[in-house]
Amino acid sequence: MDQSIVANYEAAKALYAQHGIDVDAVLEKLAEIKISMHCWQGDDVRGFLNKDQALTGGISVTGNYPGAAGTPAELRADLEKAFSLIPGKHKVNLHAIYVDTDEKVELDRIEPKHFEKWVAWAQEQGLGLDFNPTCFSHEKSADGFTLSHPDPAIRQFWIDHCKASRKIGAYFGERLGQTCVTNVWIPDGFKDVPVDRLAPRQRLKDALDEVFAEELNPAHNLDAIESKLFGLGSEAYVVGSHEFYMGYGIANNKLICLDAGHFHPTEVISNKLSSLSLFADGILLHVSRPMRWDSDHVVTLDDELIDIGRELVRGDLLGKTHIGLDFFDASINRVAAWVIGTRNTIKALLRGFLDPVEALREAELNFDFTTRLALQEEFKSYPFGAVWDYYCAKQGVPVREAWLAEVKAYEQNVLLKRGAEAAVAKK
Repeated sequence: MDQSIVANYEAAKALYAQHGIDVDAVLEKLAEIKISMHCWQGDDVRGFLNKDQALTGGISVTGNYPGAAGTPAELRADLEKAFSLIPGKHKVNLHAIYVDTDEKVELDRIEPKHFEKWVAWAQEQGLGLDFNPTCFSHEKSADGFTLSHPDPAIRQFWIDHCKASRKIGAYFGERLGQTCVTNVWIPDGFKDVPVDRLAPRQRLKDALDEVFAEELNPAHNLDAIESKLFGLGSEAYVVGSHEFYMGYGIANNKLICLDAGHFHPTEVISNKLSSLSLFADGILLHVSRPMRWDSDHVVTLDDELIDIGRELVRGDLLGKTHIGLDFFDASINRVAAWVIGTRNTIKALLRGFLDPVEALREAELNFDFTTRLALQEEFKSYPFGAVWDYYCAKQGVPVREAWLAEVKAYEQNVLLKRGAEAAVAKK
């Protein structure tokens, strides 16, 4: 390891130690945290089941940067490259449309065997897998409704799909020895004000009851449900609102998913964590950056991300919180997007661990708000970067922006050749 990195780390460690912060212990804790990196950044949410199907459900990906993965093997190669530049061992979050099979199969008939290559790869890489039913970009979601659809036959199709997805999640967890989180999100809603708000929610509740009827081993699979405030095509009314899913999740012991982009622009999920933690069995985070609401920009180390990290650390919530990423940007190198977003999420957690929490808490309890504010501000310029550099070096990944050169080389040697090969194939 570069001795200047070690020297900077030792100096930083001494400063933090003055406030009772054991930096070596912090890095051990940080190495145990797994971030679930979403596969759909790598191919613009196309998947491999119906890859020519247009995106629906209010989802939109902009940009045409070259090198999007076109096969499961290409996507796995891109994920491997990204993970080689990110400290720690993590997970991959799959959607149902990312089947890897030559068999033609519908969403309501998918089975673990259709993901066997993903499992074998995850075992080889030492990664966990999370899962999501794909309730969008399908002819049976064209009306904008799935689990709450008024047509019983269409509704049953999506119920069967979600049931199949849970079994796949349980298979992942059993095979990999890491609990799989299977998250249900649906796009159901109305563009304009509905006459009947209750009936779709009653249908959704009944459908979810059927989806979750079979008890699965929680060591293998945990169910999560994800709300949304509004979406493109559902601006006036979303069936699966925050209130609906918070009530359902608490009543039925499901993880409640908080997506950073799924609330009003003046709301932040960092402020919801402490309240929800008192009542929910567990929390799933979808960390995104909602520029002008749910635009799913690549995660940057902004104030909200830092506050999420702080809340998880200060409230001792990491044991019951599952952290996943959810953004997609086709205007930049997709591998770089993964690296930037995941490294920033880990940085935010490190920032939380390096705060003088006990001193801040004591000042607050004593109504000494002067000390509280002074410490918070001074710690903004403490040498967090020296600790991060050491952590990256210790984990065997590039320090600071050195990872970018590797991504650029990968782009030249792999990603750009995909575009050329695809153009030749079309001819």
